[in-house]
Amino acid sequence: MDIAEFARRIPKAELHLHLEGTLEPELKLALAHRNNIPLTETTAEEVRDTYTFTDLSSFLAVYYPSMEVLQTEDDFFDLAMAYLNRASAQGVRHVEMFFDPQSHTSRGVQFSTVIRGYRRALITARRSFAIQGELIMCFLRDMDPSFAMATLMEALPHRDWIIGVGLDSDERGNPPAKFAAVMARARAEGFLVTVHCDIDQQDSAEHIRQAIHELQVDRIDHGTNIVEDRRLLREAKSRGLGLTVCPLSNGFVSDAMKTDEIMQLFDAGLLVSINSDDPAYFGGYIGDNYAALAKAADLTREQLTRFARNSFESSWLSPRIRDHFLEEIDAFVAAHPD
Repeated sequence: MDIAEFARRIPKAELHLHLEGTLEPELKLALAHRNNIPLTETTAEEVRDTYTFTDLSSFLAVYYPSMEVLQTEDDFFDLAMAYLNRASAQGVRHVEMFFDPQSHTSRGVQFSTVIRGYRRALITARRSFAIQGELIMCFLRDMDPSFAMATLMEALPHRDWIIGVGLDSDERGNPPAKFAAVMARARAEGFLVTVHCDIDQQDSAEHIRQAIHELQVDRIDHGTNIVEDRRLLREAKSRGLGLTVCPLSNGFVSDAMKTDEIMQLFDAGLLVSINSDDPAYFGGYIGDNYAALAKAADLTREQLTRFARNSFESSWLSPRIRDHFLEEIDAFVAAHPD
């Protein structure tokens, strides 16, 4: 087994995955037809040709309008099932998936429609694909915090279906501290907390500081700019904070995969995991991200194994289930020697 196949097949958890970012062109066209939504594009290639980004803002300008085709519970079910099938084929055994309810409720789709579709997919996939998962509800940071608080209240009847809350979307002018009250209320309601600290944003290191100190996050999404502040880096390590990095998406919204930064964090002993972010838009699912980083950084099997272990060790699984999956990694490695 070569290193690329090893990277794709090793058991792993995915901790940074936006369900709405798994909308492949073929499914977008099918849902548009199902829901009688006119599109400018008529072929998958034409849709894919629109996926041209230079930064986070240009990505979001394509990302949000694409969601218009998601209308019914079955649409959300089909979207999640397609992802879970692909992820299972690339070694994912557990996934903690982001969803953005505000991007749907703001256009008239009911919160319950969204979450019931996603929840049904998780239940079905556990039986069909031997993959399990949880949902993380993200707040859109470029919308008012009062909308985030209202969304949190709307989620409470579904509390048992949502393991945590996150913060994503356009980071410019929208620091983590802006949502401190919402996150404090979410924590009081029993949710775990994670926050996007996107790469190479204005005041990136300050946003990471706010996430750690003011929001008391349990995990950080992206976060590679923490290498700019050694004190924060040491603090993240001492707290055991996971960092969910996404190599392929880095290369789309910036000028590089940030291989050097990822490896600096990895070599410093932080709980860095590899993830796919928005794979339909960035050209690769999680196994592809493992393989891309393996090639770029000339990773060994031992390093890839450490990344896979990090993914479970920084997950929000119970210790018992986490240890079960770590044993699966050990068994896989033993069964596939050099």
